[in-house]
Amino acid sequence: MNLLSFFSRNTDKNQPVKSEAPAHWVKCKSCQSLMYYKEVENQKHVCPKCGYHIRIGVKERIELLADEGTFVEYDDNLKPIDPLNFTDKISYKKRLEEAYSKTGKNSSVVSGECKMNGVSAQMVIFDFAFMGGSLGSVEGEKIVRAVNRAIEKRQGLIILSASGGARMQESTFSLLQMSKTSAALAKLAQHKLLYISVLTDPTMGGVSASFATLGDIIIAEPGALVGFAGQRVIEQTIGSALPDGFQRAEFLLEKGSIDMIVNRNDLKKTLSDMLTLFKVA
Repeated sequence: MNLLSFFSRNTDKNQPVKSEAPAHWVKCKSCQSLMYYKEVENQKHVCPKCGYHIRIGVKERIELLADEGTFVEYDDNLKPIDPLNFTDKISYKKRLEEAYSKTGKNSSVVSGECKMNGVSAQMVIFDFAFMGGSLGSVEGEKIVRAVNRAIEKRQGLIILSASGGARMQESTFSLLQMSKTSAALAKLAQHKLLYISVLTDPTMGGVSASFATLGDIIIAEPGALVGFAGQRVIEQTIGSALPDGFQRAEFLLEKGSIDMIVNRNDLKKTLSDMLTLFKVA
């Protein structure tokens, strides 16, 4: 099999592509460079040619941020139910089964406690591979419980968002998680504890309209897509063209919507430094 025929079969350009042949290659979505996958993994899935941040999963996030052996997961037994008996092309129950089979997780959120450079914190990580990282009742409950643990242990809270927004299969139950999580974060603020929101690609819909943009410090990865509705929908609504890249992290930083853009390789140090600087005894 030649390289051109191999890459023509790739349907997900956000993930490293591995063939069955001994040589495993990755094609950067941004600059189209071909690289050996080990080279990309050694750069924490950041393209060494152009700096493009390839999407990564929860496992890679934990390895990237948590000191080795310190991450302890909580509430992994919580599972979504189907209160509306919702069916579109297939039933919600079937979609949950498929998501579990794909990820081995019961929800799109993994929450736990870890240390970063020796600094303890509560951490919530969204998994885009589980139904597009959508926000449902279980995900909202996990966030609230993480807030409560942060208050109890006097720790900072970090949420890494990667989501398409609210989970349509839960309808109003999903939308209620926006206010539920926002109210919990208000309680965290009353206890003068730090909340850092990390926006990764993509952070959209009801997630961006609630807890993801309520951080005391809002950090984005380079090039992350962040917004409520998609650009095409907005342009059709207002009847006008929008500037290129207006929902990308760089544009949001320029307009003051986020506080900083941090390269993935520098994220652990940045987070641990912030937690140390703003620690409240």
